[in-house]
Amino acid sequence: MTKNILLTGASGMVGRNFLEHKEINYFNIFTPTSTELNLCDYEKLEKYLLKNKPEMIIHAAGKIGGIQANLREPVSFMVDNLDMGRNIIMAAYKTGIKELINIGSSCMYPANVSESLTEDMLFSGKLEETNEGYALAKLATTRLCEYVSNEDNSFKYKTIIPCNLYGKFDKFKADYSHLVAAIIDKIYHAKKTNKNEVEVWGDGMARREFMYAGDLADAIIWVIKNFNKLPKCMNIGLGADMTINEYYKEVAKVIGFTGNFKHDETKPVGMVRKLVNTNLQAKLGWSPSTSLEVGLQKTYEFYLKEIAK
Repeated sequence: MTKNILLTGASGMVGRNFLEHKEINYFNIFTPTSTELNLCDYEKLEKYLLKNKPEMIIHAAGKIGGIQANLREPVSFMVDNLDMGRNIIMAAYKTGIKELINIGSSCMYPANVSESLTEDMLFSGKLEETNEGYALAKLATTRLCEYVSNEDNSFKYKTIIPCNLYGKFDKFKADYSHLVAAIIDKIYHAKKTNKNEVEVWGDGMARREFMYAGDLADAIIWVIKNFNKLPKCMNIGLGADMTINEYYKEVAKVIGFTGNFKHDETKPVGMVRKLVNTNLQAKLGWSPSTSLEVGLQKTYEFYLKEIAK
């Protein structure tokens, strides 16, 4: 029997990669746009759920962006994500939807932790200031999922926490993009305009873990199939990281840029390291399959076809 699933954020990077998965046709997916279903309007959201009666919700919607966007708009990053999370969970609870997958963010973890981030570290320390508002909203949504399930254990509301992502359908505008998308855009334009130098924020030694978004889509499919085995909170990631300098070099290799990199150490870089611990994920039997080289090549092909000017 086909499972009816509401996917919020269907037009975002996570949602669009999920909808491209080879097994997506095993499910009946509702994909309303933000115009058709404004998650900040609780009344309309509740009516939508009563009318369409999904058996499961995947909450992938959110206001997202890189360091620049978070620093510029902390109010909307906190309030918009808080409103969306609260409304979808409470409307699902009130209308009797028993299964919900909340997609969190590794930004929820405490800042400046040198070891890999385990799920029990949530709520245990100071957040990274450059995206604190976004992280607080995501933490509140995650905790609300736990509260609902604790009050009534017939409701299974669970959170998966992906590491940083890159891939097709990412935002490639400098003001809003995440690291890998920003690097692709910067290096492409440097090569196109025959510039011999690309600026890197900070000293480039901060470490990041970036997984191809198509692998997260595969993880979500796996989570749906194995929903009852899933703990209340679980990381999804590679379990390995690289320096920002190394990401610049890998992107340069794919694009064919042979120039230099100039570091601006006056610019913010965020957390020194952000690596999720994937022991739970491995124990339950899922792992990503896309190498960085292959993922970057697919992302760059998408960029050339859809974004590059």
